[in-house]
Amino acid sequence: MPKLQGFEFWSHTLRGARHVVAPMVDQSELAWRLLSRRHGAQLCYTPMLHAQVFVRDANYRKDNLYCEVCPEDRPLIVQFCANDPEVFVQAALLAQDYCDAIDLNLGCPQMIAKRGHYGAFLQDEWDLLRRMILLAHEKLSVPVTCKIRVFPEIDKTVRYAQMLEKAGCQLLTVHGRTKEQKGPLSGAASWEHIKAVRKAVAIPVFANGNIQSLQDVERCIQDTGVQGVMSAEGNLHNPALFEGRSPAVWELAEEYLDIVQEHPCPLSYVRAHLFKLWHHTLQVHQQLREELAKVKTLEGIAAVSQELKMRCQARAGTGGSLALSWVRRWGRDQGLGLLQEEISRQEGAKPAGDLPFHWICQPYVRPGPREGSKEKAGARSKRALEEEECGTEVLSKNKQKKQLRNPHKTFDPSLKPKYAKCDQCGNPKGNRCVFSLCRGCCKKRASKETADCPGHGLLFKTKLEKSLAWKGMQPELQEPQTATPGTPGGFSEVMSTALA
Repeated sequence: MPKLQGFEFWSHTLRGARHVVAPMVDQSELAWRLLSRRHGAQLCYTPMLHAQVFVRDANYRKDNLYCEVCPEDRPLIVQFCANDPEVFVQAALLAQDYCDAIDLNLGCPQMIAKRGHYGAFLQDEWDLLRRMILLAHEKLSVPVTCKIRVFPEIDKTVRYAQMLEKAGCQLLTVHGRTKEQKGPLSGAASWEHIKAVRKAVAIPVFANGNIQSLQDVERCIQDTGVQGVMSAEGNLHNPALFEGRSPAVWELAEEYLDIVQEHPCPLSYVRAHLFKLWHHTLQVHQQLREELAKVKTLEGIAAVSQELKMRCQARAGTGGSLALSWVRRWGRDQGLGLLQEEISRQEGAKPAGDLPFHWICQPYVRPGPREGSKEKAGARSKRALEEEECGTEVLSKNKQKKQLRNPHKTFDPSLKPKYAKCDQCGNPKGNRCVFSLCRGCCKKRASKETADCPGHGLLFKTKLEKSLAWKGMQPELQEPQTATPGTPGGFSEVMSTALA
């Protein structure tokens, strides 16, 4: 059966999905995808996977995809970051049997993507992207899709999208922000760019950006004409967003923790999800915020969540019965926006962003540069680029913590040691490696050639020689005798000796 393309792929394989959960590093794991699907999500992406690591590391494949096979978790798209056509296709071939499509990440704007030369930092290398998509389209048994960010110019964004479509992309997700729009500088996503792309291509388009409620989803589809809408942060703060509900946080927290019991994931993922779900409540109960950060077990996280629930219910029971009634009524039927309006009208409360009912799932509005702390007022970004940070006296909070642990630590890149790269994979090579490779590549070569590498502590040749020497010192093993019963040394003699 030939693989489906374009709108046939979207309508049949993806079942006409309109509500999509974005690929989120360390956050869109299987347990979270299952929770989101139970509450209206029709399509999910895996977290972004590194294509080169996926190819060379069997444990990475097992941990991130192979051991997470679940019939409920379909349709599913696996996303890779890559900058080499051959590596991208090799990774995709290893993953294609476990998903419905392969997505190339062309939207990550973070510093790690700049260092690794992938994501949004490939958007000017059209020849490379054309070759990557074309090769994947030819070699894979499943469609290839792309997630992109826009250029400031609408016409350049349109030409970019048309180039990807012509190369073989079967579905395009457009995040309506440029790669510079991140952190406090995120701002509003441009639906005009998304609308222009949708009109210019003949493949399905998903929109990403400005999605905080079901009303936003419907308005985006109506304004842009896209086939579906993808949510990232909106989904993390309210997994029931696609249902149009804003339930009490503890309902979804407890459901998520139950799923994690069945489908385990790293504790850091669980903790991060609970921090986002309980974000507004933890601004009130700072002590429990500290406890949630310190607990080392899943049971401990569940206990903190339960304590938060009890405190919220106690407050509702001693004077907030009206709050819970409004949550049930408006959260179920109308969504968060109308709930906020009604609360404001009834109690004279402040509008959205400062709700008195912090224990319901609600959006988090990222503060802009002027809304942040005084020390960061006027800053160009949430965290200045590393090369700029080193020339200033103010370090980020994370770096200040590192410096407290190690007072001699420096963040000046000119003082950091320069590591030579492995001849095969590009990772830092061992300084004393006899093959000039990293440890992983060195181990493969030393094993294949039965050689030693003292620099990496690999002694395949030495161990073989010792093994042969040991065998040479042992007395020769006698061949097993096949004497028949009744003959000397045969079965009868052995049995007689045994019985005696």
